[in-house]
Amino acid sequence: MTGAFRSGFVTVVGRPNTGKSTLVNRLVGAKVAIVSQRPQTTRGAIRGVRTTPESQIVFVDTPGIHRPRTPLGERTNARASAALEDVDVVCQVVDATEAIGPGDRFVAGLATTAGPPALLAVNKVDAASPGRVVEQLARAAELGEFAAFVPLSAATGEGTDVLLAELEARLPDGPRYYPEGTTTDQPVVTLAAELVREKLLAVAREELPHSIAVTVEELEAPDAPGADPDAGRETQAAEVLRFRAVVRVERDSQKGIVIGKGGLVLRDAGTAARRELEALLGRRVHLETFVTVDHEWQRRPRALDRLGF
Repeated sequence: MTGAFRSGFVTVVGRPNTGKSTLVNRLVGAKVAIVSQRPQTTRGAIRGVRTTPESQIVFVDTPGIHRPRTPLGERTNARASAALEDVDVVCQVVDATEAIGPGDRFVAGLATTAGPPALLAVNKVDAASPGRVVEQLARAAELGEFAAFVPLSAATGEGTDVLLAELEARLPDGPRYYPEGTTTDQPVVTLAAELVREKLLAVAREELPHSIAVTVEELEAPDAPGADPDAGRETQAAEVLRFRAVVRVERDSQKGIVIGKGGLVLRDAGTAARRELEALLGRRVHLETFVTVDHEWQRRPRALDRLGF
């Protein structure tokens, strides 16, 4: 006789750059969140789904909680805090290579008082000496009343099986919230926009990461030349997904940086995003990219509303 099926929601929180998105991708077994060396890459709560014969865990990847300097920062912090509500487990992530500081303590206060059981993952142990990991675990134990402390590496997978076992043990009996094979509930246009932003962040200068916003819309497939209009539309729609990506920056000087000499930066970012999107969707993709200036968008509430923040 098999045991009951367990399911539930796990919110992953932490300071910027602790490796939350990399960890969620590793635990899900597929790329559901973009990753970057730039801090505060994640701007919204992203759900990734891991399903096994015994359980289904819905991971909620959140923006890094930080001291906000703009209305955008205030909104991303609010989203991260809201993601602590109505979940089954909270998992805080700290960096084994960085000193535990006030930001970690602030997040720990939120995690351990939210109500659900809270676990603490010490990430990036592959980049730290064994002695450093032991020291970090000892300091992490001072952050609060966590149900478990797990050293791991999201990059290599070391220790992630232990974390999964700890999480699964704390899930209630429940249904499959998502069908078999689902890894994320993100709309494809959101995934496309995030991939374009990820590729641009990889080449962006220091002042650019926070100034870049990307929106994507899906386009209708054109009729196939020389074919019946309706049949042509259906055939092409089945073969190629067409998207238009608009990259927003805040200043005129940033537009040229994003486009690059001869348009190379934007072209290469679009090509890399298209190829990854095709691999994820198993479909051919046509991706058009444009750059526009939306002055100080991350400081204007109306602009944030329009962009969905």
